[in-house]
Amino acid sequence: MSPDTTSAKSPFNASTGRVERVLCFTAHPDDVDFGAAGTIAAWTAAGVEVSYCVVTDGDAGGFDPAHREEIIAMRAEEQRQAAALVGVTEVHYLHERDGYLEPTHEVIKQVVKLIREIRPDIVLAMHPERNWERIQKSHPDHLAVGEIVTRAVYPALENPFAYPELAEAGLEAFRLPWLWLFAGPETRENYFVDVTDHIDAKLAAIRIHASQHPDLEGMERGVRAMLRHNASRAGLPDGRSAEAFHVVEVNGSQTIAGF
Repeated sequence: MSPDTTSAKSPFNASTGRVERVLCFTAHPDDVDFGAAGTIAAWTAAGVEVSYCVVTDGDAGGFDPAHREEIIAMRAEEQRQAAALVGVTEVHYLHERDGYLEPTHEVIKQVVKLIREIRPDIVLAMHPERNWERIQKSHPDHLAVGEIVTRAVYPALENPFAYPELAEAGLEAFRLPWLWLFAGPETRENYFVDVTDHIDAKLAAIRIHASQHPDLEGMERGVRAMLRHNASRAGLPDGRSAEAFHVVEVNGSQTIAGF
């Protein structure tokens, strides 16, 4: 099942694409809510099982120097509450250090492991390419998550001889159908999800991350403007809102193994 969508040049077809499980990878708590919470709310409302994996603890976030010792627990609780608002109850952490994330084999193996455990139809992650029009979307940790996940889904995920200890533990190779990326350059975005009916849930989820947003009203205005801009790019009627993605078909009917 898939939410209502409109496609530019994406190979994904919402009417025929089977979506039962989705696994989302982000760098920090709150990233997924800014990038995809409307789409996630639509998925869960349609019965799709969605899980999150936050790669760092977000320990460098926040603005209050008096709460540095509590920031990891605070942000984890914020993400748990925000996830629940859009129908997600399973949140995994890889506990990497905020601001220091690199695409090492240690981290890539953990990503491969989790994908093989969940075996989703879609992996959603942050984009590995820098957005020069709005560089704030391209925190180095965001780019690292995109690179880590992209390396994980091909070839390691589907190669039974990559990280052989995973196969020995019973986690067999898995061919992922779809990779959805967000927060990348607009020129890469080829798929738009109409999230008009889920704006309230998305904004409520973002507001939960109050430790990260000293100006919640300004943040909300910016998010609404971004969603309207995406809807305009997608050719949706005035008054609609959309989230934008770069959708990549990793394995489909035309895929040839190794090419």
